[in-house]
Amino acid sequence: MSLQLSVLDQTPIRRGSNAVEALQESIQLARLADRLGYTRYWLSEHHNTITLAGAAPEVLIARLAGETNYIRLGSGGIMLPNHSTLKVAENFRLLEALYPNRIDLGLGRAPGGDRITAQLLNPSNTFDPQEYIRQIRDLKDFLTDAPGEGNVDGKIRAIPSINTVPELWMLTSSGESAYLAAHTGMALSYAQFINPVGGAAAIASYRQRFRPSAQLSAPQANVGIFAFCSDNERKVQEVQATMDYRLLSFEKGRFDEIPTYETAKAYNYTPGEWQRVLFNRSRMVIGTPEVVKEKITALANELEVEEVVIATFADQAEDRFRSYELFSEVFELAERQTRQFA
Repeated sequence: MSLQLSVLDQTPIRRGSNAVEALQESIQLARLADRLGYTRYWLSEHHNTITLAGAAPEVLIARLAGETNYIRLGSGGIMLPNHSTLKVAENFRLLEALYPNRIDLGLGRAPGGDRITAQLLNPSNTFDPQEYIRQIRDLKDFLTDAPGEGNVDGKIRAIPSINTVPELWMLTSSGESAYLAAHTGMALSYAQFINPVGGAAAIASYRQRFRPSAQLSAPQANVGIFAFCSDNERKVQEVQATMDYRLLSFEKGRFDEIPTYETAKAYNYTPGEWQRVLFNRSRMVIGTPEVVKEKITALANELEVEEVVIATFADQAEDRFRSYELFSEVFELAERQTRQFA
């Protein structure tokens, strides 16, 4: 199996840096990923945090698509309940018109922050799962010009009118949305970096229940994970310790904290906290090239997917970039891209 690798960019703001610099790093990383042979480059939607710079994936997608040549650009994802369905359809139709057959529309129903912020983003948001299902149906109708209840039987059209449709992906971390993806004929992305339990079962159920759609004739799935690679053992240990501390801090609601290695190293975990650290390590793959190749390959085999989406945090931009270079080398992405476009 030739494993495909992709990028999930959460636009992290490093300690001592700022949002402007983080966005410039995203531009550099997208160019690098395009050159290295990564399959797609996804951007996440987050709100009310000072540690991430990406509140509007659709805006950044437009810039990054213009900076690249081959890689697919998309959302990982648009948190649909935060938005007007028609506006999302028009945003991504415009992106698809600008960059045909290179745009992914990944969708999720989490708020991408807290519920108060989500209510301000979309005052009509009821947080009702049935409303999300209606939004998915209406979105597909807008993107395909199919008459439906949400577009007043086709009287309301998402512009511009084009002949192609963005590739549609459903994001899930619990497995619940896997059923919706199967029912609606969408591709599925399982967020191992959020929940390391149940991914294989969710994807297997999705494949068994999949109903072909006009956009997707057979099930398609990938898995997302936090990952870091370095040929320097010291950096591997430092990133491991920092990620251990960071994820535990997230669980305690400390979303605005950007820990240093020194802080993480000095922290005295309780026995209960250390159990959470060990559990959270299933959400990430950190190591030298040989170690990460073995672990990522094992994860892909366990979940029976041919694509892994990597999100990387590092204290230094050059370490983050180098990590993606090493992943590309380990899995020979650039060589495969050269053969493909030769």
